[in-house]
Amino acid sequence: MTAERFRVASYNTRDFLDDHRLAARVVRAVDPDVLCLQEVPRRLLAGWRTARFARACGMRWTGRHRGSGGTTVFTSSRVRALAADHVRLPVRWPDRTRGYAVVRVAVGHAEVTAVSVHLSLRPPERVAHTERILARIADAGPLVLAGDLNEDDTGGAWRLIDVPDRLHLVSPATPTFPAARPRRRLDVVFASPGLRVLPHREVLLPDTVWAAASDHRPTWVDLEIP
Repeated sequence: MTAERFRVASYNTRDFLDDHRLAARVVRAVDPDVLCLQEVPRRLLAGWRTARFARACGMRWTGRHRGSGGTTVFTSSRVRALAADHVRLPVRWPDRTRGYAVVRVAVGHAEVTAVSVHLSLRPPERVAHTERILARIADAGPLVLAGDLNEDDTGGAWRLIDVPDRLHLVSPATPTFPAARPRRRLDVVFASPGLRVLPHREVLLPDTVWAAASDHRPTWVDLEIP
């Protein structure tokens, strides 16, 4: 039985307040099999706008992301979404709603769980939310967790996630924010130890496209399931 390869990407699209057509162009250029999204629309015509974006990206969406705080997961035609859940996290009013998305994906003969997260601007809340998320996915098997952590590797939430026998950082050490002149690595991908990291392949787009599509740049990684 051959190993299965797939590409995971994470992208914060800032509620489509920038050029969503260019954001779709970015996604098509990256060409992920699993796309973990943050800040997709949550309110007025949210489902229709997110479905339209999935079509523009050439990807599939399970829909029904209400309560996820703007997180969701798209999949390519090369993989198959088996199950999806979007979970609300408690926040202090009137802060932005928070949540996470969990999608079980068939990659050839294998299965993997993808989790999209967008953590809080408040450090204690980031830690509390991360503890909830990790408890929920503890028995998920092969796993990727991707998203906008709103902190770097010195943060408490990052350190909770990046535990060698559970999850480890697999995305490149490339800054993603702000998109015009990236200085901070806020957008990252973690994977369980059984998933092998393949050599990184860059995607060439003009800097003007990255900057106009969103205030974040995406991050991505190619993985192999033995």
